[in-house]
Amino acid sequence: MLIIPAIDLKDGHCVRLKQGEMDSATVFSQDPGAMARRWIDAGARRLHLVDLNGAFAGKPVNEAAIKAITNVVGDEIPVQLGGGIRDLDTIERYLEDGITYVIIGSAAVKTPGFLHDACNAFPGHIIVGLDAKDGKVAVEGWSKVTHHEVIDLAQKFQDYGVEAVIYTDIGRDGMMSGVNVAATVKLAQALHIPVIASGGITNLEDVRSLCAVADEGIVGAITGRAIYEGSLDFAEAQRLADELAGA
Repeated sequence: MLIIPAIDLKDGHCVRLKQGEMDSATVFSQDPGAMARRWIDAGARRLHLVDLNGAFAGKPVNEAAIKAITNVVGDEIPVQLGGGIRDLDTIERYLEDGITYVIIGSAAVKTPGFLHDACNAFPGHIIVGLDAKDGKVAVEGWSKVTHHEVIDLAQKFQDYGVEAVIYTDIGRDGMMSGVNVAATVKLAQALHIPVIASGGITNLEDVRSLCAVADEGIVGAITGRAIYEGSLDFAEAQRLADELAGA
């Protein structure tokens, strides 16, 4: 089980939002590259980046900050990135800049043909991000909840050839309320590709809960606010996950 630090980027800074609200941003660092180095030095084996401005604008906005991170990371660990990715040229540019996995979220739901084309053009590099509330998929920075069932869409995208699914319970993200293990397991059981949990990871008990169901196909857990505000010690969380996996 990978514990994956999130670096959310807004106006070039590292921030966290509560439930996707841009005006609720808390700035944790003005140096994205230094933040990446902090997590690598603490034992991170993957980083999760989000271009928050890009997610709302529908196009890349924080490319300078993203390059600052990939310049620091180099080939040390994989980096996955989402937010505002709407065309193949953007994917190609990010991969050339050192991003390992590109995350397609709202665009996958609204224009599934684009996701299909991306999987064909860049096999092994495309992850789909599905945000859900009460089992229904949300899009556009969580501002709209669709009629799509998350499991149905995930199975469809699995057939396209996505590398993994990042599942976020938007009712819990950034709220420090614990991870929705049951919903994450339900999704993982319906798929044969890996699921990465996101949203609500608060403490070591959440890590234990996810590790207990890792065999269902849950390979990682993204954490943000908890590791920045101190309710979860990242290095300790990864050590615990390794210990529980017998690593």
